[in-house]
Amino acid sequence: MIKPHGSDTLNPLFVADETAHGQLLQEAHELPSITLSSAAAANAVMLGAGYFNPLTGYMSKADALSVGEHMRTTDGLFWPVPVLNVTDDIEPIKGAARIALRDPNVKGEPVIAVQDIEGIDEFSDAELETLTGQIFATNDPAHPGVATFNGLGRYVIHGPIQVLNFSYFETEFHETFRTAGSIREEFAERGWDKVVAFQTRNPMHRAHEELCKMALDATGADGILIHMLLGKLKPGDIPAGVRNAAIRKMVDVYFPPNTVMITGYGFDMLYAGPREAVLHAVFRQNAGCSYLIVGRDHAGVGDFYGPFDAQTIFEERVPDDALEIEIFAADHTAFSKKLGKVVMMRDVPDHTKDDFVLLSGTAVREMLGRGEAPPAEFSRPEVAEILMDYYQSK
Repeated sequence: MIKPHGSDTLNPLFVADETAHGQLLQEAHELPSITLSSAAAANAVMLGAGYFNPLTGYMSKADALSVGEHMRTTDGLFWPVPVLNVTDDIEPIKGAARIALRDPNVKGEPVIAVQDIEGIDEFSDAELETLTGQIFATNDPAHPGVATFNGLGRYVIHGPIQVLNFSYFETEFHETFRTAGSIREEFAERGWDKVVAFQTRNPMHRAHEELCKMALDATGADGILIHMLLGKLKPGDIPAGVRNAAIRKMVDVYFPPNTVMITGYGFDMLYAGPREAVLHAVFRQNAGCSYLIVGRDHAGVGDFYGPFDAQTIFEERVPDDALEIEIFAADHTAFSKKLGKVVMMRDVPDHTKDDFVLLSGTAVREMLGRGEAPPAEFSRPEVAEILMDYYQSK
């Protein structure tokens, strides 16, 4: 199986030993504490679950600025997006060397991790503006990721962490949430050595289904990891529970047995387009995947990125020796009425637009809201039924 990023073995930051866990939790109640942003809490979950291997905690300002400019930390580790604990209020922890980090997404704000403070830095206006532009390729406040990032604060609390729980992800998505290590273990149990990862924050329509099958066939992989984001999304996106039900139904009915694993990870969507696509590759390598499908407008939002920017960044900014995982570059995929099957549009150069069943997201949502199933060429009826129930319940 493919090695983790940056090390020979996976080193998750979750404290698994029961005795050590209990002692740390007891200590945490006596420490100065802060309540994290949702973004920083999600970073803690990803660190605890091994997805952000080999990082040992939150980055410093120097590392963040280096990642922004060079896609490498100050010690040379390839990394596409800063992993930060940023706040606008450091009064509760002034002078502290060790602090408890509280979870904003769980009632009562329990401690999610303990952090050793190596330093507290402050972004200047110019540094924050530059870093935002590097991560998101825009400073437009209409971009949801930009708005979130710029609203986190300016104080960067950096240092190693020990993670005590996986926030709400493990309880609310018990069937789906998995750590990078548990995914690797299941691959081994299934006898899978090469695996294709499919990233999604949406329900999968028929073109996504066929794209997974195309990638499986083209790479000769043993199976597909459908790996869905379980954290916060922008308004209007479909909740994780509905997405999970729709995807599970599609896999149950339309994929051969033992070809698909359905799992999820605890992270908030960044909508950072190309940079986020590279981050997706990093943590899928940590989960043991050999390939990541990168399609049209991967991790994008609105019109902020070109349709294939998330593919070209791997050619232009990712050195050959930076990652072991490979990219399966996909074109827009749709059902061809002429050929009677789903194809990648680049593979049918003489097509006309009328040949393909293409629907906008708005049109699909309107149909589902009226209780109308999209065409069978676009969406499987069993999936459409789940989505119709959701939209009509609204």
